[in-house]
Amino acid sequence: MLRALLGRITMAAGGLSLCASPLAGTAPSLHFAVSGALAALLAVAVRWGPRRHIAAAALLAGGAMASWLWFLAADLPIVERLAAALVWTAPAGMALVAGGYPRLTAHQRAVEVEQARQELRLRWARDLHDFVAHDVSGIVAQAQAARFVAPGRPEAAGAALERIEAAGLAALATMDRMVGMLHEPDGPAVRPVPTLVDLPGLVDRFRAGGDADVRFTEDPRPVRAPRDTGAVAYRVVTEALTNVRRHAASARRVDVSVTGGPTGVEVRIRDDGPGATPPQRRSPGAGGRGLAALREQVSAVGGTLTAGPADRGWEVVAVFPGGGS
Repeated sequence: MLRALLGRITMAAGGLSLCASPLAGTAPSLHFAVSGALAALLAVAVRWGPRRHIAAAALLAGGAMASWLWFLAADLPIVERLAAALVWTAPAGMALVAGGYPRLTAHQRAVEVEQARQELRLRWARDLHDFVAHDVSGIVAQAQAARFVAPGRPEAAGAALERIEAAGLAALATMDRMVGMLHEPDGPAVRPVPTLVDLPGLVDRFRAGGDADVRFTEDPRPVRAPRDTGAVAYRVVTEALTNVRRHAASARRVDVSVTGGPTGVEVRIRDDGPGATPPQRRSPGAGGRGLAALREQVSAVGGTLTAGPADRGWEVVAVFPGGGS
């Protein structure tokens, strides 16, 4: 409401001044006062008024400034008179710059903030998919196993229920972390995203959720990687293990290894399940998530991701630069 009023006031003042410009010949001091007032109004309107009013306000204010000088310089030759009138529109141009520059800066800042928010939303969506989907797929696998063994081995069903509970609590913890980020992006509710040091716990939870022999091997020397690289590496292992559970449930052996050297960090996940084509091993879901989206994340930190049939089963290999041991 107030912003629209600023534009209308400036246009009205410019129009009235344009109509009153013939008075300039008898009141030269009034011309300077009117031009100064119009320039101030125009700067305020450009800075805070609606964009639809800016062009009309600038034309009316600039036209009024030129018209006042046109009548004030009635004794000059026509060419000099016209040049003087055009030059006197300079205050209108200065007002446009004075009001337009901070407005443009504020707009660019708002665009950057919105882009940052969009990137955060996409990152949180990937987190929910990568981490929660892993735990939920474990819950589904345990529930299916419990349903089959319950009639003949009730005690085994009880153990499966315990693993379902643990996977459910892990999924809830991840969701709590994401909600905390949404509510307090800079507050204490934000907990760090899992990285390379969290891989043993991830593998242990996967091992507990099924019958496969899951082995985790790590370079005996410390493997160092930037935090963003470690977070993407954790996602690679999460996605690969989730795909094993979804698409290679008959796999009896899964090997997860992390090695580091002067040239980078390598993360390798191999299972001995039946081979499959890439589309069959890609996580289903709208928006192209799964190995294709994971490859983009690995590429974003300068790494490479390959996935395909191995000697037996399927292998996923991610190589990241900048590691060291």
